[in-house]
Amino acid sequence: MDKIKAIFLDRDGVINLDSGHVGKINDFVFLPRVFESLKMLSSKGYLFIIITNQSGISRGYYDLEDFFTLNNWMLDKFDENGIKISGVYFCPHHPDENCNCRKPKSLMFDSAVSDFNIDEAQSWIIGDKLTDLEIGKNSPCKKILIRSKYIQNPVDSGILLVEDLYEAASFIVNQV
Repeated sequence: MDKIKAIFLDRDGVINLDSGHVGKINDFVFLPRVFESLKMLSSKGYLFIIITNQSGISRGYYDLEDFFTLNNWMLDKFDENGIKISGVYFCPHHPDENCNCRKPKSLMFDSAVSDFNIDEAQSWIIGDKLTDLEIGKNSPCKKILIRSKYIQNPVDSGILLVEDLYEAASFIVNQV
């Protein structure tokens, strides 16, 4: 079976406005040009996988049912716009739990690579925090960081810093 190239996306701050522990549909706002960005990448044959920390569950801001309701709604919106999200991996744990799935640990990333037979050398990780990108620190995946309130210091030279998902998508499309 041939390996597949993928785009690993953080959710909050990349796909939707990060207003803090977004767990309900009423709090979810797609960022500008998200659908257009993913359509561009889809035309180049990329598979989309969302990898997201959701500690709002363990903090009691919302529960698993809320998360799955929101997730299914979000996937429906992508589908309505002709975009298939192949997988959503999430960590419901509090940072203090020191679980193996919470980013920057790589369990969710490694699981997705295995589940979908991903060619890491042809794939990209896009996030708005350095911890989003650290999931692939031992991977040949290329990394793009979206400028956000979480980026205080200059970033490593191997990481491209962009303003939004559209700029990231445009860069990737021009590399292919």
